[in-house]
Amino acid sequence: MALNSLIEIRQRDAGADAGGQPLKTFNTVVASLWAEIRHPSGVEQVRAGAQVSVVQASIKVRRRDGITPGMRAVHGSAVYDIRAVLPDEIERINMFLVCDRLP
Repeated sequence: MALNSLIEIRQRDAGADAGGQPLKTFNTVVASLWAEIRHPSGVEQVRAGAQVSVVQASIKVRRRDGITPGMRAVHGSAVYDIRAVLPDEIERINMFLVCDRLP
């Protein structure tokens, strides 16, 4: 498949709220990249006493420094939490972002 989806990689905004807690917003854009997004699986989980669906995704992008777990990938209205960054050991020009899609 081709890298045919334009995504933004965002990091958590620096700073704290009025209560001293770290900000929970991700507005700082680290990069805009062409990507291939695949949804290989989804699972049902119980979180905080409620059943939720978790859609997992693998996002293939060109290899790039500075993308780390904890950042987010945004494609249109879809938002993905990046859980892991894996190198492509075969072609060595790409990397894979292992993500959970946020509801």
